[in-house]
Amino acid sequence: MSHPSSSSRSSSRFAACPRFRSVSWLALLACLAAGMAPGAAEAKPARGNYNGVWNVVFATTRGVCSSGYSVPFMVTGSRVSSAGGGRVSGTINRGGAVAVAVSVGASHATGGGRLVASSGSGTWRGIITGDQCSGTWQATRT
Repeated sequence: MSHPSSSSRSSSRFAACPRFRSVSWLALLACLAAGMAPGAAEAKPARGNYNGVWNVVFATTRGVCSSGYSVPFMVTGSRVSSAGGGRVSGTINRGGAVAVAVSVGASHATGGGRLVASSGSGTWRGIITGDQCSGTWQATRT
């Protein structure tokens, strides 16, 4: 006993209703055309693509620590590390939520926030040269 192949069964379903056959092809072509439109892929970076060097500037809002220090961070996949200037370790998820720990000599701090496209911001707290401080940070992708 021979069985019709799945492709001939699919075709036969639509053969009885030519209107449905053309509708399904139109929907498929519309989806393909939308995906191939110029600029469709470049319009927005892919979610979770934060790879590269980020320049992070720290501002103190509490405590007597200096403000304006800049530290380069490197993002590779879901890892955050130092791109020079201290020890940095942390993680970032696909949505851009970031958590890091930074230490330079006896000073250390932790922070968290969010990166979006090529910028980001968040808060930090730590002990800098013996003083307990906290503040905000701003990041830009270089």
